[in-house]
Amino acid sequence: MNYLILVLYLFVSILHLIASFHDDSKRRAKTKPFLLILLLLFYLVSTDDISIPLALALFASWLGDVLLIPKGHHWFIAGGIAFIFSHLFFIMVYLTRVDLNRIPWMIVIPVGVLYYGIALCIILAVQKTTPKQMVAPMYFYLLCNSTMNVFALMQWLFTKSTGAQIAYIGALLFYISDCTLFLVRYYKHPEIIYKKHFTVMLTYLLGELLIVIGVLMLKG
Repeated sequence: MNYLILVLYLFVSILHLIASFHDDSKRRAKTKPFLLILLLLFYLVSTDDISIPLALALFASWLGDVLLIPKGHHWFIAGGIAFIFSHLFFIMVYLTRVDLNRIPWMIVIPVGVLYYGIALCIILAVQKTTPKQMVAPMYFYLLCNSTMNVFALMQWLFTKSTGAQIAYIGALLFYISDCTLFLVRYYKHPEIIYKKHFTVMLTYLLGELLIVIGVLMLKG
């Protein structure tokens, strides 16, 4: 059953990516509500040791996807709030395998500064063409994603496992997806991102999948 749901997730993802590649907003809107709910179902049937925070993170991501479908700044903010909760739940997942007293901070701190610095560069790049009321919430959101990535890195450094490495790669792709989304949505030259929403969704869908697979491997 779990492999059937995974195939369905991949199939719907491909349909969504094809629509994104051709910039077909109507087809993207039709497939988007099914993406993360299928990934959530895949996770739920793939383990007997369900992580409630991970399930909530995937549900919050699904809610964020749905809220981002309508156009308008208020919908964009609502979707962003849902994704903030998603990042917080992901952090809770990683924290269960991290001993903060044994983390190599000489590695983690510079990487964290790099993440936060890139987030600032993205915000500065889009600031002039972004509504003023959106700038601060967008930067806060990228800081949340950056923090989620830092904790994913901590999990990898602490466990030194393949599953944690895969989960970190997934988190990194999620971060890349959000950075490219802001450039596509608000940068004066959105064509800087290849095929715009195609790149945003490819990194997002692969990132979420790798996080789930990585956590499943850690529990295996």
